[in-house]
Amino acid sequence: MADDKAAQHDSATSHASDAHAADAHGAGHAHDPFEKGHLIGHVKDAEYFEFPRALGGKIYIPQLLKTDKPLATISTGFKPIDDRIEPFDLKITKFMVLELIAAVIVIVLFTRLAARIKRGNAPKGSLTNLLESMVVFIRDEVARPAIGHHDADRFMPYLLTVFFFIVGCNLLGLVPWAGSATGALATTGALATLTFATVIFSGMAKLGPVKFWLAQVPHMDLPKPIGFVLKPMIFAIELLGLCIKHFILAMRLLANMMAGHLVLAVILAFIAASASSIVWYAVTPASVLGVVALSLLELFVAFLQAYIFTFLSALFIGMAVHPH
Repeated sequence: MADDKAAQHDSATSHASDAHAADAHGAGHAHDPFEKGHLIGHVKDAEYFEFPRALGGKIYIPQLLKTDKPLATISTGFKPIDDRIEPFDLKITKFMVLELIAAVIVIVLFTRLAARIKRGNAPKGSLTNLLESMVVFIRDEVARPAIGHHDADRFMPYLLTVFFFIVGCNLLGLVPWAGSATGALATTGALATLTFATVIFSGMAKLGPVKFWLAQVPHMDLPKPIGFVLKPMIFAIELLGLCIKHFILAMRLLANMMAGHLVLAVILAFIAASASSIVWYAVTPASVLGVVALSLLELFVAFLQAYIFTFLSALFIGMAVHPH
């Protein structure tokens, strides 16, 4: 009996301690808007959409599966990357919802555009003309110069899908209280993995499996004994470089989109930091104007980063199907 009371006392003390820590943590967030975890929380993926309290506060996404513990966790040993890798727990997150919305928008818009082109009708309307001009730009200024006129059209569906999906995710990231799905390594990593698979399989389909991998080693007139030693080392370096190029492809998009939203969060944090001071009246207009200006820059970056990702994807594909 005494042991039960002692256990209950310890449990109560533990809960009180945890509650105190949670209060202190929440207070830290309330009084320190520049705290690292608080800022990162605004750009990370989550199981809810966070709105102002007047609009309902946190709205949690219904989950199909209830899992208390993640099924698996991935750790690279490099903390900046590990902080961006979410555990594998089969939960639906807001970035998944935003990706689905972006995909549906792309499907609806281009189904209509493809039907119009198939019928041979002239483009009508500003949106149709805008989409068609962007498609022509990707074909004539990205795919054909990087891959070649004969092979480019085969890869146009993939390149267009990647470009407009990234644009859609980036633009949704500019919607207040939404979030940028391209600010997650899971999204950019999946896109880079698709490009990597396209590069490998298209190269093997064009050259043959053996010739494709042999083509990774540049032609060198070396004596046989030296070539026997150097060529396997060069092949390993080229193979590592192939993997690194696609890893950087994912990290470039991730870093640019996440950095822009972090800067926006920092600028807005100045308003909260000066809330109890008379300086607030000067800081708030300056912060709001700064956010508006930076949001316009982010609008440009949304298209620029989609273009860069698509161009590099086309370049890697072109290098695979035309190694020389």
